[in-house]
Amino acid sequence: MIPIRCNAVSGVALSDIDGQIKILLMNRVKGGFWCHVAGTVEAGETGWQTIVREFGEETGIKVTELYNGQYLEQFYDAATNTVMMVPVFVVYCPPHQAVTLNDEHTEYRWCSLAEAKALVSFPGQQALYDHVWHHFVAHRPSPLMRVALR
Repeated sequence: MIPIRCNAVSGVALSDIDGQIKILLMNRVKGGFWCHVAGTVEAGETGWQTIVREFGEETGIKVTELYNGQYLEQFYDAATNTVMMVPVFVVYCPPHQAVTLNDEHTEYRWCSLAEAKALVSFPGQQALYDHVWHHFVAHRPSPLMRVALR
């Protein structure tokens, strides 16, 4: 038996950088790979509250426009023999969004879709970025996907 676990969320940040929409990627200290924001849901938190907190902790970004990404990252974790399901959120940031990294990451880059897909290590990340680009950059999402921040 392989248990399915859903105790984390992730978020993709988009910002207009010099007239082009870009995706925020960060180089993670643990593992040395490029990624977007993610974190574990803490006791008493909803998924959307977790991603808002994680954006603040990992990047210093104050989330003001949050969407349900309508996407689940999924992967097998061999160390725990678990299938991980991770709901994805999308954050629209103001143009030229400033980033202040915490100690979980060594550097960050605002990337075009092609740059982001070339930097990441996992096919699931590439598929996620294609999804986000199609549904949140090439097209605007339905207002029904917006998460009311309270």
